[in-house]
Amino acid sequence: MPDTLTANAPPVRKNLILLLACLGQFMVVLDVAVVNVALPIMRVDLGFSPTGLQWVVNAYTLTYAGFLLLGGRVADLFGRRRMFLVGLLVFTVASLVCGFAPNGWAMITARAVQGVGAAILSPVTLTIVTTTFTEAKERSRALGMWSASLASGGAVGVLIGGLLTDLLSWRWIFLINIPVGVAGLIVGRWVIPETFGSGAGKKLDVAGAVTITLSLTAFVYGIVQTNTYGWGSAWTLVPIVGAAVLLAAFILIETRLASSPIVPFGMLRSRALTGANIAMACVGGSMFAMWYFVSLYLQEVLMLSPLQAGLGFIPAALIIIVGAQIAGRIMPRTGPTPILAVSGVIIAVALFWMSFLSADGSYWVDILGPISLVSLGLGLSFPPGTYAAMSAVGPQMAGLASGLVNASRQVGGAIGLAVLATIAAHRTGALDASESAASALADGYGRAILVGSIIALGVIAAALMIPRSRPEHRGPTQN
Repeated sequence: MPDTLTANAPPVRKNLILLLACLGQFMVVLDVAVVNVALPIMRVDLGFSPTGLQWVVNAYTLTYAGFLLLGGRVADLFGRRRMFLVGLLVFTVASLVCGFAPNGWAMITARAVQGVGAAILSPVTLTIVTTTFTEAKERSRALGMWSASLASGGAVGVLIGGLLTDLLSWRWIFLINIPVGVAGLIVGRWVIPETFGSGAGKKLDVAGAVTITLSLTAFVYGIVQTNTYGWGSAWTLVPIVGAAVLLAAFILIETRLASSPIVPFGMLRSRALTGANIAMACVGGSMFAMWYFVSLYLQEVLMLSPLQAGLGFIPAALIIIVGAQIAGRIMPRTGPTPILAVSGVIIAVALFWMSFLSADGSYWVDILGPISLVSLGLGLSFPPGTYAAMSAVGPQMAGLASGLVNASRQVGGAIGLAVLATIAAHRTGALDASESAASALADGYGRAILVGSIIALGVIAAALMIPRSRPEHRGPTQN
């Protein structure tokens, strides 16, 4: 079925399609952040060690990032509606298992499967949006809505996690996905028409997806090991070297062996696509770290409850949505490049401001201002980054491009969080003997956020790689 059937759908049906796509993306991003405020209680209930606890986050993030590339391709080959429903079903069932997990290994395994479902679901939501809204102005606004659901998921996830953990149980942060997922399955089958991309009948590059996922996992594991064994230990070096070998194998598979590679490296000759992916990787590294460290600072240093910490993210959730809408509305006049560059400046300045954390600080003085500013920058960054990536390819490659840009953000987030968490732990450990525990923690979090502000400067450099253009003068092109 050609894409014109979705592009020419009645407005009411197109709006329902957009709502479903935004809901699916919101659920995916929500579950990256929703566990943050519940981690201390989950550690006690499921018997996690301090180092094992972080895999509740990493198991999801790494399978999500690694299989996103394959997920975008699957949607093009086997149908966007079909894979939307499959991804949502896997995600919903895995959420049910997470909610009833009896121990740590069951939780980690279910979170990994949940990440695979997210990897199928996330790129197809973006592809559905870009193939449904083809006119430049309506596409910019639709991408603004989709980007708002993506960008706000992190902030709202922390809020919902705090509310459910305090008022009910941490298990409800997963069980709440069940009714939403079931409703999405029913409505999605009825409202989303089936469409396909290019290359029907080609083989899937499963080897490439598995290899890059294992490479990322080994690399993050190696970085995490430095908290216990140091950089010179075999426990650190062996997984990092293994990650490099697996990355080389991935490149070999993609360039020499795979008949239908999940990443055709020729696509990266496009300055718009490459610049957008680098920018989103830097945004991911900054965004994930901010939610993580602010949540820990509020609970472990300022001693707020999970509910209070969650409520503290309400301004961030609202401002991200506003920022995404502003970017979506002005992008038809300016093009993506200037908005993306400005967002990088805002994020970097806001994180630098936030890095001055102290043990005797307060939410109103130390957090509210910088978190509001960084949220504005994050909201502004998503529509131009997404538009630049999707405009670099034709509609037949939309699923692949959407998977790539989403993977870049998740890979940047996973690696950035591992690196910054290591920096924070090392800084805190070095100060723990001479300062109070709260002061050491605050200083460690502040040091990590400061490095995050430097990472955010990469958004500006990447934005300058993207050719200046205005959406109304430039439709999707095949590079």
